[in-house]
Amino acid sequence: MIAVFGASGLLGSEVTYQALKQGHKVVAFVRDPSKLTVPKGSGGDEAGKPLTGDNLKIVQGSVTNLEDVDKAFADGDVTSVVVSLGGRTSKVGKTMLTDGTTNIINAMKAHNVKRIAVVTSIGVGDSYSQAPFAFRMLMNTVMRVMIADKNNQEALFTSADGIGKDLDYVIVRPGGLTVEKPTGVINVIDGQAGSIARADVADFILGAVLDNAFPYLRKAPCISSVGGTGWTKDRSASARGEM
Repeated sequence: MIAVFGASGLLGSEVTYQALKQGHKVVAFVRDPSKLTVPKGSGGDEAGKPLTGDNLKIVQGSVTNLEDVDKAFADGDVTSVVVSLGGRTSKVGKTMLTDGTTNIINAMKAHNVKRIAVVTSIGVGDSYSQAPFAFRMLMNTVMRVMIADKNNQEALFTSADGIGKDLDYVIVRPGGLTVEKPTGVINVIDGQAGSIARADVADFILGAVLDNAFPYLRKAPCISSVGGTGWTKDRSASARGEM
């Protein structure tokens, strides 16, 4: 069973939907169950409808509350974890990503779960130079607090004293996220990243938590469908789900 934290988000819902379509069992951890809907990218005509299924268990709670997080592991059948957290800093707090991921790691250890994929962003950690110039400007200004939280979130796994350093982790750093249909084009790149559909990122994430021979285990790959052509195709409020 896959536990997806942030399952009602634009990317988390893609992970949840695709996992269910592949026949996997999913625990969807959400703040508001009413927001868990079929995603636009791969959902087709079903997009926007409530996301349900016999293999889906919904757990409501806050990742900043360890007792809530532990509920996702209560049945003892979680084998891997996806962390796809987000939200405006003004609403979720300046350290939600780090605090929430810390709780998830502690719960994983308590329940002997080792495999985890954590979504951060291009430009985080040692990938700063891979972010297009316009995005680096945002990282240093309006996104500064959020990027600091993402850096600290990654350090939970990558630093010598990180509490998650011994887990089987993959840190996923996507380029600019779009809500398009899946293209099947997923490039792990060393250069500057362009855009990528959330549906394609979800496909990569599922490989990270399900494939025993996944080539980027204990690494932080940057992924994009195009390289160096701009950091996103659609930054409208509606595409970000903020209408």
